[in-house]
Amino acid sequence: MNVSPIRALMLGFLLLAVALALPGAARAAAPNTLTPEELSDGWILLFDGETLFGWRPENKADWRAGDGAISASEGDEGLLRTTGQWGNYVLKAEFRIAPGGNSGVFLRTPPVVTDVAHKAYEVNIAGADNAFPTGSLVQRQKAEAVPEAPDWHAMEITADAGHFLVKVDAKQVLDYTDPTPLGRGYIGLQFRSGKVDFRNVKLKPLGMKSLFNGKDLAGWKTYPEMKSVFSVTPKGELHVKDGRGQLETVGQYGDFTMQLEAFVNGKALNSGVFYRCIPGETMNGYECQIHNAFKDGDRAKPVDCGTGGIFRRQDARRVVPDDFQWFSETIHVDGPHVAVWVNGYQVSDWTDRRKPDPNPRKGLRLAPGTIMLQGHDATTDLSFRNLRIAELPKR
Repeated sequence: MNVSPIRALMLGFLLLAVALALPGAARAAAPNTLTPEELSDGWILLFDGETLFGWRPENKADWRAGDGAISASEGDEGLLRTTGQWGNYVLKAEFRIAPGGNSGVFLRTPPVVTDVAHKAYEVNIAGADNAFPTGSLVQRQKAEAVPEAPDWHAMEITADAGHFLVKVDAKQVLDYTDPTPLGRGYIGLQFRSGKVDFRNVKLKPLGMKSLFNGKDLAGWKTYPEMKSVFSVTPKGELHVKDGRGQLETVGQYGDFTMQLEAFVNGKALNSGVFYRCIPGETMNGYECQIHNAFKDGDRAKPVDCGTGGIFRRQDARRVVPDDFQWFSETIHVDGPHVAVWVNGYQVSDWTDRRKPDPNPRKGLRLAPGTIMLQGHDATTDLSFRNLRIAELPKR
């Protein structure tokens, strides 16, 4: 059928309008971003698309962030690894490697790998002629080979206790079970030979358990003598009004990943999530701040530490959320290290290098403690929902 140029142009505009009208899940997301559906499902970005914040090189290679990718093309063999250790998760990443090149994604790894067969898991990136082609677990199990192409490939890895699944370009290529699995470790991107690029590096924690049932305050300790009023709304949200005061978990947690959603019902209100608290004491723990204000119209200039900053320790590098809108927060605590993501974007990365002390106000506290939600002052008016936590397994 012949179509006139004008009709073809009109058809093109119509198709574009239809594509733009599709919901987020039906459209391809921009690189290094999360869709609303991914945020709701607990995903975070390990790479912000612009910097190596949250990563640390362990080799002398030319690791860099640019053009929306993490890249390396020359230098010594080794890893660019996360600053925090992770246990059970789903990891997504896209990779592109030069013809004949060799790289990999390392799971539960030490910073420097000396025994990949026993001390780490390497999901290989290599050609079909390699003993362990792309998607294989090196020295453990060979994957079904996938077609090579000098373009981007998508990899999805599920690491759940001893069970590992690997998909390449949406096709499952490996299913492996380790009877004596490693519990936790860093995530590493390898440079070995040939230029390699990574983007869309995303993680979803597994094993999350609810901290709040949406019906009552079971599992939480209240302090009626304090001014804050904590209640459960008809919508099943945890609400705090007035202050000063706190709501404290009955359970105690040491190393963990915690996720929640928060809503600040006021302009520039102040609150916080405290962790590793000394039970029964007044907010005596580390504080992940909630404060959405920033200076001079610049989100890189937080007021009073900023949401996701570690109060009195490290300011948030960017104020991501706005008041009067729900936002998500992920707090990942691993030994002396803590990192926080707000709406999937990492805003803090801090290691407590003080001398050990049972009191976290005075020094490094590694002992498990309670989690507290803060009512800061008389203006406090916040809501929380979808509070959940997963404790990190031992190494």
